Amino acid sequence: MKEISSLLGYRDSIRVVDATLRDGGLCNDFYFTDSFVKDLYQANIDAGVDYMEVGYKASKKMFDVKKFGKWKFADDDDILKVIGENSEKKVKLAAMADVGRCDFKEDIHDRANSPLDLIRVACYVHQIAGAIEMIEDAKKKGYEVTCNIMAISTAQEGDIRVALDMLGHSPVDTIYIVDSFGSVYPEQMQRIAYLYKEYADKYQKKLGIHAHNNQQLAFANTIEAVGDGVDWLDGTYNGMGRGAGNCSMENLLGFLHNPKYHVYPVLKFIEKHMLKLKKDGIMWGYDLQYLVTGLLNQHPRTAIAFTNDKREDYAEFYNEMIAQE
Repeated sequence: MKEISSLLGYRDSIRVVDATLRDGGLCNDFYFTDSFVKDLYQANIDAGVDYMEVGYKASKKMFDVKKFGKWKFADDDDILKVIGENSEKKVKLAAMADVGRCDFKEDIHDRANSPLDLIRVACYVHQIAGAIEMIEDAKKKGYEVTCNIMAISTAQEGDIRVALDMLGHSPVDTIYIVDSFGSVYPEQMQRIAYLYKEYADKYQKKLGIHAHNNQQLAFANTIEAVGDGVDWLDGTYNGMGRGAGNCSMENLLGFLHNPKYHVYPVLKFIEKHMLKLKKDGIMWGYDLQYLVTGLLNQHPRTAIAFTNDKREDYAEFYNEMIAQE
C-alpha cells in the first residue's frame, strides 16, 4: 500500500495526456468529425489536460488513405485546419509514430514548422534500435519525445533492462510503461515501475503509463504507477480505445488532486460526443472476450474479431484461446 501522501497530495511533475483521437481512432478507423476534434481540444483546455494526442504519423505508402480518416496520418495542415492557425495553443499537441510504420524523415517536419510539440515513438522491445533512430531524428527537429515500449507483459526482464539502458543513453525525455494486452495486475505494475525507475533515475528520464482495460484494471494500474513515481499519465474520454479501451479520463482527473484538473468539461464532452459514438455502433470497453485475452496475456485481435462477428459463445472462445497456448 502506498503512503497516503503519495495518493492524497499532488505533485507538479504530473502530466496528463489525452489519447482519445489516437487510441480511440483504432475503434472507428480514425473517422472523427472536425467538430468532434474541435470540441475535444476545447474540453482538454477546460479540463486542464496537458497534452492532446491527435493521431498517428502513419506511412501513406503502407496504409491506404482512402480506408482511414485523416487522424491516422495527422498531417500538419489537417491539424491546423481544425485547431486553428491563429489560436493560442493552451494544450500541447502530440502524435504517435510506430517503428516500421512511419516515414518519419519526410512526414515529421521541424517543430518550428509544425503544430506538434511531442512525438511519441512506439515500438516493441526488440525494435529499440529503430526507436532510437526515430528519437534522435525527432529531437534534432526540436520535439519533446517519449518512447512507448509496447506489450511489456510479454517481454523478458533481461531484454527490458537492455532496452532501458539503451534508451537511457538516448535523448528521449520520457519512457512509457505500456500494458498493451491489459494483462498486468497492480502488484506487477509496482515491480515494473520500480524496474523502470531504476533506469529513469540513473539517466534522469521521466516515466509514463499507458494502460488497457481488459481486466478492468487500467485505472487501478495507473493509480499504482502514480504512487510509484510515474508522472506521465495517459487517459481517454469514456475510456475509448482499442478493444477494452484505456484508463478513463474522467476517472483519472477525478483521482488527481491537483486543482488545475477539472472533471466537468470531460463529462460534458462525453454527453455530447461519446454517447453518440456508441449509439452509432462504435464499440469499445470491457467485455468478456477482452477479459479472456487479458487473462491469457494475448493480443486482443482475436477478441476484436469475436466482437465484430457478434459472437456470444464466451466459454467456447476461452477454449479456443486456451488451445493456442
